[in-house]
Amino acid sequence: MEKLNREITPHFGEINKVDIPPHERLDLDNGIPVYIIQAGTQDLVKIEFIFPAGPVFENKPLLASATNYMLNEGTAKHSGAEIAYMIDNYGAYFQAEHSDDNAFLSIFTLNKHLGKILPVISEILHESIFPEKELDIFKKNSIQRLSVNNEKVDFIARNHFRELLFGSDHPYGHHVVADDYERLTRADLVSFFKTHYRLSLCKILVAGKMSKEMPQLLNDYFGKEKSDSLHIQSQIISKPFTFKAVKKNIQKEDAVQSAIRIGKRLFNKKHPDYHGMQILNTILGGYFGSRLMTNIREDKGYTYGIGSGLASNLQEGFFYISSEVGNAVCEKAIHEIYFEINRLRESLVPIEELQLVKNFLMGSFLRSIDGPFELAARLKTLILFELEADYYTQYTEKIKSIDPAEIQYLANRYLQADSMVELVVGKQESE
Repeated sequence: MEKLNREITPHFGEINKVDIPPHERLDLDNGIPVYIIQAGTQDLVKIEFIFPAGPVFENKPLLASATNYMLNEGTAKHSGAEIAYMIDNYGAYFQAEHSDDNAFLSIFTLNKHLGKILPVISEILHESIFPEKELDIFKKNSIQRLSVNNEKVDFIARNHFRELLFGSDHPYGHHVVADDYERLTRADLVSFFKTHYRLSLCKILVAGKMSKEMPQLLNDYFGKEKSDSLHIQSQIISKPFTFKAVKKNIQKEDAVQSAIRIGKRLFNKKHPDYHGMQILNTILGGYFGSRLMTNIREDKGYTYGIGSGLASNLQEGFFYISSEVGNAVCEKAIHEIYFEINRLRESLVPIEELQLVKNFLMGSFLRSIDGPFELAARLKTLILFELEADYYTQYTEKIKSIDPAEIQYLANRYLQADSMVELVVGKQESE
């Protein structure tokens, strides 16, 4: 065997093509679509149930998150503790999450235990009762947690930033107050559950090494309930809001640092410029070697971390820059943020820097599709946003083809300083 010479740099190969395995689809007897990523070597599977049950559908604050959190706190047949024991007894794991638009219920389990686990999930989806005692505990704990978080400048900034972008009455912009928890009732949760967690509204996503028995088991437990025609409507439609670029300071006298949020409402993943903006964003503040990090962290030492990003919801999205800096250098940090934005607008990105970012993005994308659960996350994006099957091919092609002139064009079109919301939460002082 030839001895490895560690003084020789490994060969660098450019990534030219990324292949994403195709998914399968089957429909249960009642029409529920099941999307399948058949991959992996372990006898393990993840089944995810997706419902249109995010805050955009609630007519009262916190209904979506509270309902999602309490789904497994008790059914007509079993207590929350009994449900947890039944799931744990088979080495499975249950997870309930939600976004602004949807609710996600996931179960991770070995195939050999599917026949025992799926009846439990079916019971949760059909018979959750949201016990009054558990609801009271949830409200009490949540109010306490909110009280603690409201002392943190980053938490305050995050909430008020979204309010400035979308408005306090908008589902994307409302920030929770203690009274929102106090006003929740069991009847609210039961009603929201019955309306928004109907199987006729559900999509199922399966990832892993699927067994031959799974399609029949899914059909037995979730394919028999008849579909209905009841329509649900997003609250966004009835709550329009006109975005305005503003600057706002929220004084917090005891703050050691100030939280900065700068950004604007923008488009989501369906927009033709989204891929290009992903690349621009990476250059600006989307990875550790970004311009914001290099300038404000490495060079100036104003912060431990700073970053930018694109948030994409089903209705629209937004661009943001976030950081926490010392109170005395807050104004200087903001000045440097706009300096880096303007540099992208006024000067072409050097080819070497752009190539580094391209290599980073291609490598990150490869890592993001390494495994069945990661592939399922990519497929879920395609399904929820109703994107074309070649969406990720378009993304990798954009990474390879974009040039400095296009980066500058996008910066000038979307990153005008006078179109931004600017929010600072902290103790304002000068150095």
